[in-house]
Amino acid sequence: MRRVSRLIRREEAATTVEYAVVLAFIAGACIASVLAMSNAAGNSYNSSATQLSGALGS
Repeated sequence: MRRVSRLIRREEAATTVEYAVVLAFIAGACIASVLAMSNAAGNSYNSSATQLSGALGS
Protein backbone atom coordinates (compact mmCIF):
# COMPACT_ATOMS: atom_id res chain seq x y z
CA MET A 1 0.00 0.00 0.00
CA ARG A 2 2.83 2.40 0.77
CA ARG A 3 4.38 1.80 -2.62
CA VAL A 4 1.15 2.76 -4.33
CA SER A 5 0.79 5.93 -2.27
CA ARG A 6 4.41 6.89 -3.02
CA LEU A 7 3.84 6.33 -6.72
CA ILE A 8 0.73 8.51 -6.65
CA ARG A 9 2.59 11.30 -4.86
CA ARG A 10 5.45 11.12 -7.33
CA GLU A 11 3.09 11.31 -10.29
CA GLU A 12 1.28 14.29 -8.77
CA ALA A 13 4.58 16.06 -8.24
CA ALA A 14 5.61 15.38 -11.82
CA THR A 15 2.23 16.58 -13.08
CA THR A 16 2.56 19.74 -11.02
CA VAL A 17 5.98 20.43 -12.48
CA GLU A 18 4.69 19.81 -16.00
CA TYR A 19 1.82 22.24 -15.46
CA ALA A 20 4.24 24.81 -14.06
CA VAL A 21 6.46 24.49 -17.14
CA VAL A 22 3.48 24.83 -19.48
CA LEU A 23 2.27 27.86 -17.52
CA ALA A 24 5.72 29.45 -17.76
CA PHE A 25 5.77 28.97 -21.54
CA ILE A 26 2.29 30.45 -21.89
CA ALA A 27 3.22 33.42 -19.70
CA GLY A 28 6.38 33.98 -21.75
CA ALA A 29 4.43 33.87 -24.99
CA CYS A 30 1.88 36.35 -23.62
CA ILE A 31 4.59 38.75 -22.47
CA ALA A 32 6.41 38.51 -25.80
CA SER A 33 3.23 39.18 -27.78
CA VAL A 34 2.29 42.17 -25.60
CA LEU A 35 5.77 43.63 -26.06
CA ALA A 36 5.63 43.12 -29.82
CA MET A 37 2.18 44.68 -30.05
CA SER A 38 3.18 47.64 -27.88
CA ASN A 39 6.15 48.35 -30.13
CA ALA A 40 3.94 48.16 -33.21
CA ALA A 41 1.34 50.45 -31.64
CA GLY A 42 4.03 52.97 -30.64
CA ASN A 43 5.43 52.98 -34.16
CA SER A 44 1.94 53.48 -35.57
CA TYR A 45 1.24 56.44 -33.26
CA ASN A 46 4.60 58.02 -34.13
CA SER A 47 3.92 57.62 -37.83
CA SER A 48 0.44 59.11 -37.49
CA ALA A 49 1.78 62.04 -35.48
CA THR A 50 4.46 62.73 -38.09
CA GLN A 51 1.93 62.64 -40.92
CA LEU A 52 -0.53 64.88 -39.07
CA SER A 53 2.23 67.30 -38.21
CA GLY A 54 3.23 67.50 -41.86
CA ALA A 55 -0.38 67.87 -43.04
CA LEU A 56 -1.12 70.64 -40.55
CA GLY A 57 2.14 72.44 -41.30
CA SER A 58 3.37 72.46 -37.72
